[in-house]
Amino acid sequence: MSTPRMNNPAQVLPDSMAAIGGLIKSIRKAGVEDATLELIHLRVSQINGCGPCLDASAKAAQKAGVSDERIFSVGAWRETPFYDEAERAALALAEHVTRLADREDAVPDDVWNDAAKHYDEQKLAALVLQIGVVNLFNRLNASTKQQAGQAW
Repeated sequence: MSTPRMNNPAQVLPDSMAAIGGLIKSIRKAGVEDATLELIHLRVSQINGCGPCLDASAKAAQKAGVSDERIFSVGAWRETPFYDEAERAALALAEHVTRLADREDAVPDDVWNDAAKHYDEQKLAALVLQIGVVNLFNRLNASTKQQAGQAW
């Protein structure tokens, strides 16, 4: 375990945290279930290897009523029966948006269209913004070596 290189950049520039907080509020108002947003947070943070976000998102998922088996198995969501079709579509979208450079067509039409079957435009906007915000926090934490369990 290493020590952080610096305080979290969103703390160093407090106006940025206020702006991110406003974005998070708008995401939460769009009508996507909190459990789905937390599962996205967890899965994206797993992909990016962000310890602080994994710690925070697992706790937030529990608070949102997500069962331990769903939290523990989200990395294998395709192989487990614990997720409904809408959650599966959201998780597939989260993986593709997070791994943009892994394929020529970063978010294929079939992935997008599957999500669009379950979520209207407002909810799709919230999903994409949630994925982006989680990726932002993952990158802030990873680049500055923030540690899990440390409140900021």
